[in-house]
Amino acid sequence: MSMIEMVKAKARADVKCIVLPEGDEPRTVAAAEEIRREGLAEPVLLGDPEKIREEAKRQETDLSGIRIVDPEYSDKTETYAETLYELRKAKGLTREQADQLVRDPMYFGIMMVKMGDADGLVSGAVHSTGDMLRPALQIIKTSPGNKIVSSSFLMDCPNKSLGENGLLVYADCVVMPDPTAEELAYIAIAAADTAKKLCGIEVPKVALLSFSTKGSAKHEMVTKVQKATALAHQLAPDLLLDGELQFDAALVPEVGELKAKGSPVAGHANVLIFPDLQAGNIGYKITQRIGGAECFAVLQGLAKPCNDLSRGCSVDDIVNTVAMTAVQAQ
Repeated sequence: MSMIEMVKAKARADVKCIVLPEGDEPRTVAAAEEIRREGLAEPVLLGDPEKIREEAKRQETDLSGIRIVDPEYSDKTETYAETLYELRKAKGLTREQADQLVRDPMYFGIMMVKMGDADGLVSGAVHSTGDMLRPALQIIKTSPGNKIVSSSFLMDCPNKSLGENGLLVYADCVVMPDPTAEELAYIAIAAADTAKKLCGIEVPKVALLSFSTKGSAKHEMVTKVQKATALAHQLAPDLLLDGELQFDAALVPEVGELKAKGSPVAGHANVLIFPDLQAGNIGYKITQRIGGAECFAVLQGLAKPCNDLSRGCSVDDIVNTVAMTAVQAQ
């Protein structure tokens, strides 16, 4: 069973409600039918019902049994506006501004998640990451014990000798351009949690990556990774975690034994933490394009799950991301 098939099986076992703010977007409409058909979640489409149904008719999509909510006329709009105002008035938000914001499907969807009327949210076919992440951070906020939001890429590699039977988790590849040592430690801990929940990796083995292994090079960039490793050990003493390790020392048993003898992680890592966004973004794309891995991205660190899509996403990408969001909500 592939990683995404395993995720879908988990989603079906405990069906959650996932809201889709881009309700009239063609790929989102098609994905909603597929999500319902596969039993992955209870999808909710936000937007003008007439436009959504027109799009469904145009592409011959069956939206039977799928809830459509118009933020302009929902019986929840007034309550959401009042709650948003109370949440943000100390930051200068007026009651009138709150009333306007909740009529925006993105804010309405975030409020649905905040108020427990949905379990998670997926957007990004039209909106940027910031369009979703900004209100999510303002309203949903980070989870207890977490100071930042970051991302993990779930890599399903054809080489099954890597990681956990070919499964690797890469972080952070999307959100934090140049994390501090403290932020890197939080990313490592969150990625290990993602590995457990989504990939079924019972024992995450976390490697904090660098161009140095165990002091083989001296540089401030290496020092940052060393500090992050020490802090992560303090924050999560039971987590199998080591650093700084070069990529090959983290993944290849022979190299790990040679360069980091006695390490509980070297040569057997299944969670790889990149020192900055440039390395992470380049690393996952090399693994995808040259290594032939399937990759799936999720955000981590929010109190309730909200996930972002690429604006070039396919219908399958939306379906898969909804399934992963549903599992995070469990």
